[in-house]
Amino acid sequence: MKRNKLKVWDAPVRLLHWSLVASIVAAWWSSDRTGAAHEYIGYAAVAIVLARLLWGFAGNRYARFAQFVRAPEPTVQYLRAVATGRSARHLGHNPLGGWMVLALLACVSLLALSGWAATTDLLWGYAWPVRLHVGVAWTLVGLVVLHVSGVVFTSWQHRENLVIAMITGQKKPPADGDQD
Repeated sequence: MKRNKLKVWDAPVRLLHWSLVASIVAAWWSSDRTGAAHEYIGYAAVAIVLARLLWGFAGNRYARFAQFVRAPEPTVQYLRAVATGRSARHLGHNPLGGWMVLALLACVSLLALSGWAATTDLLWGYAWPVRLHVGVAWTLVGLVVLHVSGVVFTSWQHRENLVIAMITGQKKPPADGDQD
């Protein structure tokens, strides 16, 4: 009997992914409001990032950074294949997606650090921590736009709904030419 779906992303990866999405949306929504909500949301986001980093070393096969973070040369080769319409389908994250995961996690971490720094007594009243925080927030917006664009493009290119796959954790089994 042929299986229609293959379990790729486990529950912790999916839960952490969507929790980070929710915390980023909530942080953006609360950014113009004064009060502790924005700060607490930032702490939650950095906790999610720390949990994802831990799961990136201890999780299942497709959760591990070693599985999806490729060296620069294969990543550039993949980018060239994407540009020519000949990129292979990947069961886990493709090489560009792997680097995007790292960029998003790093950006959220820097955002949390700059937000915390802006509230410390040592840096209270200085403008640069707030400017850094706002600049990193806009960088995160740019990364999110690139990430969503990449998901939409890859879904279209390989005729596979990656959003549904990140909800269910399941993808089509590999076919000829697919990558692990």
